[in-house]
Amino acid sequence: MLSRIAAHVVPFFGRLTVTADPGARLEPGSILVVNHTSTADPALVLAALRRRLAVEPVLLATAGLWRIPLLGRALTREGYVPVHRNTARAAVALDHAAVALASGRHVMLYAEGRIPPRRDAAECPPESFRTGLARLAGATGAPVVPIGQAGARRITSGGRAKQIAGVLTAPVRRPGLHVHIGTPLRLPADVAEATELAHGAVTEAWRRAAGALGEPAALDGARAVPAGGRRRLPDAASWGLRRRTGR
Repeated sequence: MLSRIAAHVVPFFGRLTVTADPGARLEPGSILVVNHTSTADPALVLAALRRRLAVEPVLLATAGLWRIPLLGRALTREGYVPVHRNTARAAVALDHAAVALASGRHVMLYAEGRIPPRRDAAECPPESFRTGLARLAGATGAPVVPIGQAGARRITSGGRAKQIAGVLTAPVRRPGLHVHIGTPLRLPADVAEATELAHGAVTEAWRRAAGALGEPAALDGARAVPAGGRRRLPDAASWGLRRRTGR
């Protein structure tokens, strides 16, 4: 239901376009990993997946959303998985995700684990990934589909007042929004190598999405270091879509 709602609502806030690699496909029980930039991007990606592939994934989301009465019940009904970040219960989310994958459902997650703490609306490459994605893929053998999204920060970004203003004015501004679905990959057993490989693939998918919107960060190829000092690299090639050499 939430995917269907997103598919109807997102076009009201912006102009959504979707592209995919020629080899992009979603096998049953695939892990969908997406770059996270805004509170608006889950709706953007859910709408794109429903429109392009008729897919309605299980989403791993911050547990705080379940405290919102109506939303919490809807998330539970959809089978979404709460993530209790920075607690001993965080790993339980991966167990629930593995069950969903075994049943043939697609599972969508954000490997960065947070929205970047920036106030501007510009695009930047994904931050470094946490290891949950690699551990889930290693435990289940599920293929990983890299997805890049851009434009969500044109709807919501920055502090609370700016986010509210962004949502209220988006139907008038109708910003460009783009989602790119990449080619599925199988991650290696080594967690560090798998994490690096997945990050590179999502970075490339993000670059395709942001480039479609003419975002400078995707077009100039410049390296960027985000607030907080977590390093970003510009493309999949730089991130080692090859085996690590021991560094």
